[in-house]
Amino acid sequence: MSAATPAALEARAVSQLYARPARAFEGLARRLGLASPARPVQALDRVSVRVERGEVVGLVGESGCGKSTLARIVAGIRPPTSGEVLVDGKPLASLAGREAIAAKLRTQMIFQDPYASLNPRMRVSDIIAEAPRLHGLIEGSESDFVDRALERTGLDPSFKRRYPHQFSGGQRQRVVIARALAVSPEVLVCDEPVSALDVSIQAQVLNLFLDLREQLRLTYLFISHDLGVVHHVSDRVVIMYLGRVVEEAPTEEIFRRPNHPYTQALLAETPRIAPGQREFSPISGEMPSPSNPPSGCHFHPRCPHAMPVCRSVAPPLEAVAPGHRSACHLNRMPSTLEQEIPQ
Repeated sequence: MSAATPAALEARAVSQLYARPARAFEGLARRLGLASPARPVQALDRVSVRVERGEVVGLVGESGCGKSTLARIVAGIRPPTSGEVLVDGKPLASLAGREAIAAKLRTQMIFQDPYASLNPRMRVSDIIAEAPRLHGLIEGSESDFVDRALERTGLDPSFKRRYPHQFSGGQRQRVVIARALAVSPEVLVCDEPVSALDVSIQAQVLNLFLDLREQLRLTYLFISHDLGVVHHVSDRVVIMYLGRVVEEAPTEEIFRRPNHPYTQALLAETPRIAPGQREFSPISGEMPSPSNPPSGCHFHPRCPHAMPVCRSVAPPLEAVAPGHRSACHLNRMPSTLEQEIPQ
């Protein structure tokens, strides 16, 4: 879609700062003027992500890069420090009353740990019906409403009298999905929704997500560190590193022609079945702390192609091909990065 068409969900230049709690001696030292104030942790640094209607956008990055923080912000769970979230082109922060409630119901979140996101003292019937009951969304019998919600996610309606601990991990995640769908959302923000499940169950839940997308015309922001999962479910992929978007492109484009050195390194580490031997070469070093990120390009301390400009200037996210954007100074050099990932 064109940029003039409102996206189903959009984060525009979103930043998030967290104050670092001070230890007892640090607080005393600051009061005495012996130490400077602690630097805040910048979880997100002017992140912009656009999700079109009916699209599945995969969000990928190492632990600590800000994926979950972004998920909570776009789902309306917490406000950003700066920037804005738009729902159908309307700033979420500007909405009030019924319009604000409708916008938040329209976007629901699926969390990583299904057991931690369900109230252990509530039966499944109450877990699913609580929000629709509160907002007057149930027509007819509440029991029938819950039965249909469970059937939609592949669960037996007779399970509705059970408590969360009486389910397996995969079944609990289906209950979480049923609860989210009970308020008839248009967008699901899925934060590592299958990472806590056994591999055999992951495929079943992923196929459920794909089936529900077709049946209900859903839009997904699908967060995962598993590139295989993202490849399977996504139309477009966004790569994050230390609070910034470093690359975005259609799924097949980014898997065949990764441009940013970080994306190339991630894909090179992905296990694959191929003839012959391949030398494993992990990304050097560790991801820096968000409380003290490197200057310039955040990836430069680990990048094999780093240049002096990388240490001082943050590269902008620019088009390198139709629908493909990357934030790398090498794209401005006479010879750009080109690397085919073996299939």
